[in-house]
Amino acid sequence: MIRAIALLVLAAPAYAWEFSATPICTLSHTETTTDVTLTYDHTTGLYAIAVTSPAGWPQAPSFSMRFDGPSPNTISTTRHSVSGNTLSVTDTGFGNVLDGLEFNETATAFTATSAATVSLEGATGPVQDFRACTVTPLA
Repeated sequence: MIRAIALLVLAAPAYAWEFSATPICTLSHTETTTDVTLTYDHTTGLYAIAVTSPAGWPQAPSFSMRFDGPSPNTISTTRHSVSGNTLSVTDTGFGNVLDGLEFNETATAFTATSAATVSLEGATGPVQDFRACTVTPLA
């Protein structure tokens, strides 16, 4: 029985937060139903987040992210766009987003009629690497 459980755990997909410094600072995470990618481009000074869901995102007047855990917070914007199955936002600062990802347990991206929740397990180190990259290019 223990071997069967161990095999099931080993066969389950591993969802990890990943950081890359090239070609631009990138933090990404993939789960069964949602992909999240954050970028920072030193040449433009812009941060971007893209949340992709196979169910897609309807046009909506606002987009929000709720962070649940030890430092809960909900942030919202009306400056988002939808292209295909991806909802994205760009801005010159993402401090609240990075704090939410680093210090909580789950993040839920949502509009009035759609939502996607991802685990933040294992996000702390990659978020810290991403923060460092946005200050000084690590390439």
